[in-house]
Amino acid sequence: MSVPSHAAVSIQLNAIFVSLELSRSTWLVTSLSPGRGERISRHPVKGSDVPMLLERFAQLQAKAHERTGEQYPLVVIQEAGLDGFWIHRCLVREGIESHVVDAASIAASRRSRRAKTDKLDGEALVRTLLAYKRGEPRVCAMVAVPSVEDEDRRRICRERRSLVVERIRHINRVKGLLFAQGVGDYEPLRANRRAQLEELTTGDGRPLPRHVKREIDRELDRLELVMRQIKEVERERDAMLELEPEADTATEEYPAPATARLLQLRGIGPEFASVLYAEAFFRSFSNRRQVACYAGLAPSPWQSGAMDREQGVSKAGNKRLRVTMIQVAWLWLRHQPASELTRWYEERVRTNGGRVRRVMIVALARKLLIALWQFSSAGVVPKGAVLKAA
Repeated sequence: MSVPSHAAVSIQLNAIFVSLELSRSTWLVTSLSPGRGERISRHPVKGSDVPMLLERFAQLQAKAHERTGEQYPLVVIQEAGLDGFWIHRCLVREGIESHVVDAASIAASRRSRRAKTDKLDGEALVRTLLAYKRGEPRVCAMVAVPSVEDEDRRRICRERRSLVVERIRHINRVKGLLFAQGVGDYEPLRANRRAQLEELTTGDGRPLPRHVKREIDRELDRLELVMRQIKEVERERDAMLELEPEADTATEEYPAPATARLLQLRGIGPEFASVLYAEAFFRSFSNRRQVACYAGLAPSPWQSGAMDREQGVSKAGNKRLRVTMIQVAWLWLRHQPASELTRWYEERVRTNGGRVRRVMIVALARKLLIALWQFSSAGVVPKGAVLKAA
């Protein structure tokens, strides 16, 4: 006796599977319901209209109930993107199972010209969700959605990073304008930058041209505004850290957060501690490899037949965390010279020559990230590391 085509959905998984293709104007709702076999339905919904989306979900459940006589729950998937997590939180609040997937983790056709439409992408998301719920390994990577507090907390570190990049841009602009006039020793970050600007002369002995000088004045105005905003953001960050319980006074009821523990290590300041917690340690990891993969610091093998080589780190994880860990690794060598990790690095650089310093610093960053995760989560101090004086 033949089995109905919808048996895989209605018996094995027993749910309505929905994908959302999001855009500013329209959301495409792609669904696979019990009782319809392999037929996939698609319905457009006005962008950001959550009540209309929930109404469409209710219609899908009502139609499934008419066909099968049973009430099915909804399982929804969407790609992580510019919309953030607010839609996911709305669905969870309504009691709907929702998943946010990393779009780069979904397998795609390797043809040079592959077809891409919202229709095809919606179907691919539904198929991916089906495979994920069946328990197929490595079919995709679901995003660990942070809490509202954790998501808001990371804004401080990210805003400071953006302001620092903007500060560098203004500095380079001023130096570029002056270099074109033969001036190469001006530092815009000095406190006497305005007075020094009045004394500058061009390389051929002339006073600075009037319009060049006025442009530099306006560039300095923007630079000083950015510098003030950086100080404001740093004050907010420090005030937030002061409200957290100290590592020494933590209890089982009120445990110390990762930032308080990380600040105990020499070479880890408020900025690094805040970034490490906001970008990584707010979530839980099962093992060392998960930590390295999350930062994109895990190795990427290339093995086929007799060919077996390493391609370097994957760079597929959190870029902000990866960049921060490279900076922390360089400072770790300076402030923790007696630690086991520093000795490991120096031994390999000494054995292989100085040219591998920049290669080995990435390996050190991976090992250090794992060590800091163990320290922040379980209190395991990195071997040979020195803590700050109380």
